Amino acid sequence: MASIRLENITKKYRNDVAIDNLNLEISDGEFFCVLGPPGAGKTTLLRLIVGLETPDRGNIFIGDECVNDVHPSRRDISMIFQNLALYPDKTVFDNIAFPLRQRKMDAETIKLKVVEVAKQLKIDWMLKRLPSQLSGGERQRVAIGRAIVRQPKAYLMDEPLANLDALLRLEMRVSLKNLQNDLKKIFIYVTHDQVEALSLGDRIAVLHEGVLQQVGDPETIYRHPNQMFVATMLGNPPMNFFSCLLEEKKNSIQIQHPGFTMTSDNQSVQKVLRSKSGGKDVIVGVRPEDLKIHLKKPDDRSAVETEIFVTEPLGNETIVDIKLGDKVFKIIDKPDFEGKPKQAIWIELNTSKLHLFDTESKKCFYHSSGGNDFQLTKSIDS
Repeated sequence: MASIRLENITKKYRNDVAIDNLNLEISDGEFFCVLGPPGAGKTTLLRLIVGLETPDRGNIFIGDECVNDVHPSRRDISMIFQNLALYPDKTVFDNIAFPLRQRKMDAETIKLKVVEVAKQLKIDWMLKRLPSQLSGGERQRVAIGRAIVRQPKAYLMDEPLANLDALLRLEMRVSLKNLQNDLKKIFIYVTHDQVEALSLGDRIAVLHEGVLQQVGDPETIYRHPNQMFVATMLGNPPMNFFSCLLEEKKNSIQIQHPGFTMTSDNQSVQKVLRSKSGGKDVIVGVRPEDLKIHLKKPDDRSAVETEIFVTEPLGNETIVDIKLGDKVFKIIDKPDFEGKPKQAIWIELNTSKLHLFDTESKKCFYHSSGGNDFQLTKSIDS
């Protein structure tokens, strides 16, 4: 039973900073996902934890032990690589048994452990086959079996499902989640796929250019992103961003956009807006599911008139692209949406789920509380 803790970790490759002053603690038994685009430093982070790389600065702890100078073989951690790294000339049995033979276990113990793991992963019927005789999903299970057979303290996974087709990825996500629930060990899972991170992780760390952006449970990361980068990494389609101006009218700070104006009677909201009004700019973030389309002009004049740009039917939903000002925004609507391109529509913003971002720092300085923090007081015809 052990946690993994990283303190002030920095790793450079010549002049490139792969990991920049990262602090992170992962609890025992936690399924922890690291999410970020290619080049974010995700693989370097795993290699540092397992011991394939040494930090230039900072300390790595497994439990209470600092392992900076501990050889990878003594850290008791298994790593599953994206390319799986199975031995092509060895059978499934021999691939899974390899780490046990490295520990010089007796043949009978090895057989019992391999068969037990193979049954757990439902691959016990293929133990005599070679990797070339297996499907992608079956090879993935063999790689997982080889990692778990020696029961290490933690499992590190570097985009293990990236090379599988969509249906297999869905199946393997379920298998991995179930496996982690059974093993109750640390799983650190690296991915660039936000669906994998949201569906698998107990917590998610968002990484960008070696800098840790935010850590939290999936609901918090999705609903309360602390900056624009995090808001774009989670959500498909990602959050819409409206560039607005802050203007004072009638002793009240208003949010002005070419298509709408938002005001607030909430004094705490006004205080926040007033503190930012010196810069005059603000970015309003709204997720696609928090915008509603009306095909007919509603009685409520707070709806904003615009027109459909294109529609993207996806079977279970329709993504509607609308143009407001000179930019295109996305809205998620029902699968049988009847609107057509260039058709006039009216959109309604769910003002209880708005996010306000600083234009320069891109950091979120205000999340709507879930109540009526803002009112749309005006619409401008397109």
